[in-house]
This record gives sequence, structure tokens and C-alpha cells, in this order.
Amino acid sequence: MAKKLIRSLVTKLLVSLLVVGTSCAAPLAARDLPNGYAALPKSQQAMLADIEKRSFDWFWQSANPVNGLIPDHYPADSFASIASVGFGLTAYGIGVERGYITREQAIQRTLVTLRFFKDAPQNDSEDDATGFHGFFYHFLNMQTGKREARWVEVSTVDTSLLLGGILFAQSYYDRDVPKEKEIRRLADDIYRRVDWTWAQPRRPLINMGWTPGGQFIPHDWEGYNEGMLIYVLALGSPTHAVGSDAWSAWTSTYDRQWGKFQGQQLLNFAPLFGHQYSQSWIDFRGIRDAWNHAHDLDYFENSRRATYSQQAYAIANPGHWNDYGKNIWGLTASNGPGGFVVKGDAGGERTYYGYTARGAGLDYISDDGTIAPTAAAGSIAFAPEIVVPALQEMQRRYGKRVYNNFGFVDAFNPTFHTKTETRTGQLLPGQGWFDTEQLGIDQGPIVLMTENWRSGFVWQVMKKNPYIRKGLERAGFSGGWLDAEKAAP
Repeated sequence: MAKKLIRSLVTKLLVSLLVVGTSCAAPLAARDLPNGYAALPKSQQAMLADIEKRSFDWFWQSANPVNGLIPDHYPADSFASIASVGFGLTAYGIGVERGYITREQAIQRTLVTLRFFKDAPQNDSEDDATGFHGFFYHFLNMQTGKREARWVEVSTVDTSLLLGGILFAQSYYDRDVPKEKEIRRLADDIYRRVDWTWAQPRRPLINMGWTPGGQFIPHDWEGYNEGMLIYVLALGSPTHAVGSDAWSAWTSTYDRQWGKFQGQQLLNFAPLFGHQYSQSWIDFRGIRDAWNHAHDLDYFENSRRATYSQQAYAIANPGHWNDYGKNIWGLTASNGPGGFVVKGDAGGERTYYGYTARGAGLDYISDDGTIAPTAAAGSIAFAPEIVVPALQEMQRRYGKRVYNNFGFVDAFNPTFHTKTETRTGQLLPGQGWFDTEQLGIDQGPIVLMTENWRSGFVWQVMKKNPYIRKGLERAGFSGGWLDAEKAAP
């Protein structure tokens, strides 16, 4: 009886947190909260299931069935984004588990995609290649699969996001049948071909990108950001692995981002995508590297604090933007109204941006009143008790303006009211600017992190991948599931 009473009290507490939202000042640690999807009211369960399904549909319907490429943005005409493909390959497995598509459908689409990337030309030409040294161009032509334009770089981070989906496919399609064997072989070939050491002109750090005309760009991956996945994959390679000093070099640059923001002590990265991307595939709960041990937290808990700090920033609303508050918040890389400088009623000026990495943190603040629903939705695994009410409030307040056949639109701005032509979206009189399309790199975290919170599915699949494990171990991670699985018979 006592146990039943305790469980009942815990469930009631969790439901109240999820329905009402919590104070941003003192969040419970992630380890102190049970997985709460099952405890939600049926209406909220249905809302999240609908968001996940519609966001999945974006990937399934937008992909080119001939080569598997997925657009950067849709439904407008777009070039392909290799990062979108990585999220899409993972979404297909989720679709199988959720019954959106059959396993055979997912296998066929995955095979088409992996065959394309395995056979696509790799060379140093300006216009006749898909990649170089195993890496791929950030944006590809949707039909030809070659470099979209000469301004597009061979991208180490976008290749890593693509590989996240490719290695997911390698571990998910594990049956002893010809098509699934081929998936595993193709995935292995593509990953083994990536020459991580080539991308280290200033080793031990890894460079951000390369172009035939300009060679390596003058920036390496340092400072806490979405680059975690790059280093884990580069350390786990069986063919072209970087030295173990790469991870310590990467983390040695963290201190300039460690500090307190909006009441939270955390390793800052202003846009929430930097917390979401690597953790869409890798479960960092309970595993720690040397930096984590020194600061007594793991990366998951750090991202939980980042999520709360963004909510607190919106509540404080130093920019006095319309509608910001406890349940309307979220800054990350997203579309926006466009490049405009607008004079205010009081005589001041406000600048509005198009696509940019909006964010709020100790490292920087970039805020023009544009809210990206993926900032909250993609953080649902970190802090569901404040995310679920936010998603519910966005739907309630803005309805079809912000939520359509493919789920949440990429972004909206209730403060922008200037009558002008915008690159994307629509201006609704008296209501503000609302985008009319979605971006793959923003839809991806919604699908993957919602499923991770509901079931842990993507995380569990990736834990089976030997390259992910090797990369984490070479980076110095230990504890949690890494040690538990090592000790298992």
C-alpha cells in the first residue's frame, strides 16, 4: 500500500509539472525525474504523438525517392542538405517502430540513400563532385547529387550528422537477410572512407570545412557546441582515427563558456541546436569525460540547464519582444522575417534577421523576437516539464499559423509587423510574421528527441554501434551505460 501511495504521489507531481510548467529558478535534476510520457494526460500524449508523426512525414514526403536526398527546406524548392539526410535515415527507423511505414519501405529508402552516397563522385573538382576524402558537401543538388554551387563547402559537421543516420541504419537493420546485410556493408564502407586526419590542418583540432578554391577554411572545431559528434566519430574510426589528444584539445577550450546565465551554472552554447544535435543520437546521461568529472555534471544535465536558462531568458524578456514568457520561448538556428532595420514608435531601431543562429547564453545573445518551436520541441528529453506546456501553448495561441501538415513551422515572430516582402513566410496583419516552411535540421531534433524521451529508441540503437562506443571510450568517457554494458555477460 505504501509503495502504491508513493507511486501515486510521484505521478501526480509529475503530471502537475508537465501540465502547469515549473519555476525556472530551481529545476529538478534530470536523474530525479521519471520518464513522464506515460503519466501525461491523454490529450498531451496525443499532441506529442501528432507532432512526431507530422514531423516524420516531412522527411518521408520531401525526400527524392531516386537518390534518397532530403531538402534543406520544404515545401519550397530547395537544394539537398546532407544533415537532413542523416536525420531522415534515423526517422525512417522511428517510422517503422511507430507503424508509420513498414520495415520494407524503410529498407528500400535507406538502400537507395546509402547506394547513392557510396557511389557518388569524390574528387577535388569544383563542380563535378559530391565530396572529398570521404566527407560530403554541405548542400547537394536534389537531382544530380553534386555540389549545389561554388559557395558550398565540404562540411565536417554536416558529414557527421549524415553519419549519425548512416550508423543508426547500420545498427538498426540487424537481421540476417540480404537487404539488411547490404545496408550494414554500405554503412561501414561509407564511414570507413572518411579521412578524419586529412581534416586536421592544425591538429589535434578538426577543421570546419574545405573548398577546392579556398582549401581549408580558417576555423577549427573548438569551444562547446554541436561538434561533440564530430570528435566522437573521428575517434571511433577504424581506418583514419584522430589521436586521443583531439578530445582533450576540444574540451580545453570550454572554460570561456563555463559560467552562470539566467540563474543556471552551465557550459554555455547560446542556440539550443548545439545541445540537441549530438544528443539526438548519443545518450550522455550518466557517462562522463574528464571535464564532466571536474565539474560534477554530465552533458545531458548541462543541456537541461541550458533549456531552463532559455525559458528564464524569455520570462525576463530584456528585449521586450511580444508574447515572450513562461510558455512562449526558444531560440536556435532558424529562419526569420529577413534583413530589416525597423524604427520603433519610441524612436529606436530594431534589427530583424533572416536565417541565423539565434540564441541566448553567456557566450552571446542574438535575439530579434523570432521563436523557433524546435528549440523547445528538440529539448523535450532534457526538460519535458517545461517543454510540453510550451508546445501546447504555441498550438493553442497561434493554431494553424504555426502548426500545419508537417508539424510546427520553422519559426514565427509576433513582434514583426512591417509591411514588406519577406524571403519566406507570411505577414499576418496584427499577428506578426509566420514561416510557411520547415527545415530538416530543425525537424530532425523534434522527431529524434521526442522518440528518445518516449522510448529511448534511438539512443538504445546507437549504444549497439561499436564505433560510437569506441569513440566515447577514446574520448575518456566512462560510467553509466558504458560501464554497465561492458560488465554485462
